[in-house]
Amino acid sequence: MATRTDATTRREQILKEAARLFAERGFHGVGVDEIGAAVGISGPGLYRHFPGKDAMLAELLVGISGQLLTGAKRRLAEADGDATAPAVLDSLIEGHIDFALDDRPLITLHDRELDRLRDSDRKLVRQLQRQYVELWVEVVREVYPALTEAAARSAVHSVFGLLNSTPHLGRAGTLPGRGTTATLLHRMARGAFAAAGTPGD
Repeated sequence: MATRTDATTRREQILKEAARLFAERGFHGVGVDEIGAAVGISGPGLYRHFPGKDAMLAELLVGISGQLLTGAKRRLAEADGDATAPAVLDSLIEGHIDFALDDRPLITLHDRELDRLRDSDRKLVRQLQRQYVELWVEVVREVYPALTEAAARSAVHSVFGLLNSTPHLGRAGTLPGRGTTATLLHRMARGAFAAAGTPGD
């Protein structure tokens, strides 16, 4: 008899493979049977976990937006006034880099397939993303008080674009190594914020 943990693990496996296949071939280029084969179950067996591909896509995109926001809030709570603002910003950057390196298919999926979500799911993704951005804006303005709110928001979006470029860096095996890539991305993100926060001539 399957346990609750088994069911949760199976759902995670299905979502992971669905994300990979959707990113590689596009949402409409992947059938339920292919997703099932990737996790070792029949296509119809997937319907015990998800009502269809649309539900998988929604859970993937809403889920990662929620996870990013939850993770950022946790990092702020762990700091709880004990860490300097630059250290908190570094922690946020580290968290986003983990996502950018470990969940590359979801970045591709978001860029290509967000418009396929139902209006309610797409609005939820956007709402979660706005909260995530505003959390960053507050921290960035503590580190770089010369930045206006609008400028800080633009800087945050720009840094997200930089960090979320990982699907375009080549196949995972061709990168210089996770640690080296993470360090490079972190240095570039901090450099971008520093440049934005430096008063112009």
